[in-house]
Amino acid sequence: MKLYKICFVLVLSGLFMATQVCAYETTAKNAILMDFDTGEYLFTKNITEPVPPASMSKLMTVYILMNKIKDGSIKLTDTFTTSENAWRKGGAATGGSTMFLAIGDEVSVEDLIKGIVIQSGNDACIVVAENISGSEEDFAVLMNKTAQDLGLNNSSFANSTGLPHPDQKMSMEDLAKLSQHIIKEFPELYHYFSEKEFTYNNIKQGNRNPLLYSMKGADGLKTGHTEEAGFCLNASAVKGNRRLIEVMSGMSSNKERSEEAERLMSWGFREFDNFKLLTKGQNIAKAKVWYGKMPEVELTVADDVIKTMHLSKVDKVKVKAEFDEPVTAPVVKGQQVGQLKIKVKGQDAVFVPLIAANEVEKLGLFGRFWANVKYFVFGAK
Repeated sequence: MKLYKICFVLVLSGLFMATQVCAYETTAKNAILMDFDTGEYLFTKNITEPVPPASMSKLMTVYILMNKIKDGSIKLTDTFTTSENAWRKGGAATGGSTMFLAIGDEVSVEDLIKGIVIQSGNDACIVVAENISGSEEDFAVLMNKTAQDLGLNNSSFANSTGLPHPDQKMSMEDLAKLSQHIIKEFPELYHYFSEKEFTYNNIKQGNRNPLLYSMKGADGLKTGHTEEAGFCLNASAVKGNRRLIEVMSGMSSNKERSEEAERLMSWGFREFDNFKLLTKGQNIAKAKVWYGKMPEVELTVADDVIKTMHLSKVDKVKVKAEFDEPVTAPVVKGQQVGQLKIKVKGQDAVFVPLIAANEVEKLGLFGRFWANVKYFVFGAK
C-alpha cells in the first residue's frame, strides 16, 4: 500500500482586488464574527470565556419554544397563562425589560415570541418557561440539556431571562453557534427578530437592536444589558449572498455598542468573501483498485467546498489529495477513501473527506486468481 499525495493549486487571484491585511481591534471585552454558511471565524476575542450573557441568553428560551413549534407540540395560536410569579419577577414593577403582562393574561405563543425578541420581556420568558416545564427551575434544566445537545460547552443556565445569577453564563462562541441554529432551523419563524416594534396592552415598544435601524440587511438577533455584563449585542446581517453573525459583550454604553457592532460587521463584509474551491461531484483524482472489476475509481467530494478568506491573503490555495492505494474492492459509492488538505495562506488547514464517485464490484474467484498471477509476474503497476 502506498500513500499518495497529489497536490494542486487553485489560483483565485483574478477574482478580486487585493488589499492590505490590517489587524482589527474592538473595545468589546469579548467578541466573535462568524460566517453563517461556512461557520468560519473572521474575528475572535476571548470567545470561549463564559461570561454573563444578560438578555442574549433569551435566545435559548426562544430556541426551545421554536423547536416545539417546529415539531408540532406547540402552535403559534396556543395560549399560555401569566402567573403571579411571572408578573412579580418580570412585570412592570421590577423596572426591567417587560412585555407588560398582567396576572391571569392568556397570551398567544406568537405574541410571546414578539414580546421576547422585540421587547425583551422578562415576564414573557418566565411565562414560556412555566408553561413548557412547569417552573422556571425545571425549564433551566431543559436549557442546560439543550445546550449540551447543541454542543454549547461553555454555557450554563439558571433562568429563562438572563437576569443576573452566578450560574447564568455563555461564551461568545456558543451564542454565535446558537444564533446559527436558530436561523438554519426556523427560517419560517426567524422574521420576528427583524420586526422593529410591537404593541401589547396598548403599550408600543421598539426593538432594541441598533443595527436594524442603521445597517441595511440587518435582521436579528438580540441585545442585552446588565451592570455586570455591560452592553451586549448578538446580531446578524445579510449582504448579497453572504450572512454574518456577530456577538459582542462588555461595552460601556449603548452608543459604543451601536458603533462597535456596525464597525465589526461592515469590516467583515468588506474584508472577506466566500470562494467555491471545489464542486460537488467534481473528479479530483483516481485511485487504483485491487481485486476490482474496474482498475480505478474516481475520487470526488460529497458537497461543494466553500471557504471564507480574507481578500488580501488569497493568491493561491493549495489542495492536497491524500489517499492510500490500491483500494481493496468492493468499493461503495460515497465511501471515504482519503482526504483533501486545503491550505490557505495565514489560516489553519481544513480537511475534507475524499470519497469514491462510483462503485467498483469485486472480482470473482477466477478473476482474483489472475490478478494475483499478474501481480507476482509483473509486479504492482
